[in-house]
Amino acid sequence: MSEFGVAEYKQYTGGDAMMIVDGTTHRYRGTIPWSMSPWAIANLGAGLLEVIQMCKSIPLETPWSAKRAAQWDRISVGHWLGTRIKSRKAREMLEMALAGTYTSAASETSMLWMLTQMASGGGPVFVISAKDGSQDARPVGGMGAIYRPIATELTEALRLSQPVRSIAQDADGVTVRADHLTVRARRVIVAVPLAIAGQIAYEPMLSADRGLLQQRMPGGAVMKISVVYDEPFWRGDGLCGQSAAPGTPATLTIDACTDTGTPGIMCVITEGPAARALGRLDESARRATVIRELVDRFGPKAASPQGYHEQNWTTERYSGGGMISHAPTGVMTEFGPALRQPCGRIHWAGTESSAVMLGWVDGAIRSGERAAVEAMSAEGVSR
Repeated sequence: MSEFGVAEYKQYTGGDAMMIVDGTTHRYRGTIPWSMSPWAIANLGAGLLEVIQMCKSIPLETPWSAKRAAQWDRISVGHWLGTRIKSRKAREMLEMALAGTYTSAASETSMLWMLTQMASGGGPVFVISAKDGSQDARPVGGMGAIYRPIATELTEALRLSQPVRSIAQDADGVTVRADHLTVRARRVIVAVPLAIAGQIAYEPMLSADRGLLQQRMPGGAVMKISVVYDEPFWRGDGLCGQSAAPGTPATLTIDACTDTGTPGIMCVITEGPAARALGRLDESARRATVIRELVDRFGPKAASPQGYHEQNWTTERYSGGGMISHAPTGVMTEFGPALRQPCGRIHWAGTESSAVMLGWVDGAIRSGERAAVEAMSAEGVSR
């Protein structure tokens, strides 16, 4: 951001957050809703502490080499929660906070993958927190303020609406083909989600490990819905806009206002099985369902938005879900090294291949820089 002179503004956290469990709303500030039962709080704290300790044992560059990697890769996050967290309320909260990052059911995600991603961001408290955490700030002008100047620098080298169909390697270089474009280069960097990379035809075939990895790391199901109001009325009611309700059609909400504070934008994030269920409704039923959830949480002022915009990332052709790819059980220990290992003249980027801030834009940028240095070094070109 500093390279392009893009300023940041803080995520609004000036009011209470809400956690809704079993129909009961808990208002709180910080990370834990202390008004829950002592039993649930004790389980929640113990679970977070155990995850923190496990994350400390993960080698960021080679998580599959962790001392307990095989043990953790044999079980899902859901299995771990079911055996370690006895309070159902605490278990539901942790499942949403931890597995929700991968927009999948906790039963779909390897415990080792979760620990790898959490460790790459400094641990679970930083990962799930807004204030002083991974969601602490936003770029003024959105991500467009960053990618537009990059696109300007690239000029004619940037070709839009040209999805790559095939990559062929030979002794001298690579031939990359799209529908109406063929590019010849010495090396190529592929920086798309793993499931999308698997849709490209490679000649010769990729290594067995890389090919199988791409078959085994899907994106999750996620819908993001921006509900627009004249002003962020929840702030006047002493709320920060952040709410969480495990298993509901509006799993999470956050205040998504720009740096000006108006209009009021409430972002609804629905993940995993709940997102798939919401996606099966028609558009009018989805809208009614989401608005009803907001009214239940934020009162009658939420009933009459001036705008409603939804994005189902699960059905996006060249995203294939989100927020990031996730590894089911057994994948990391069997195929993990293939996340970054080049296949001849093909180099791999993408946030899942980053050792630091895996799953964020930060990690995606780091992976691109790493892959670029890797490709240049292979050609004997210095930075």
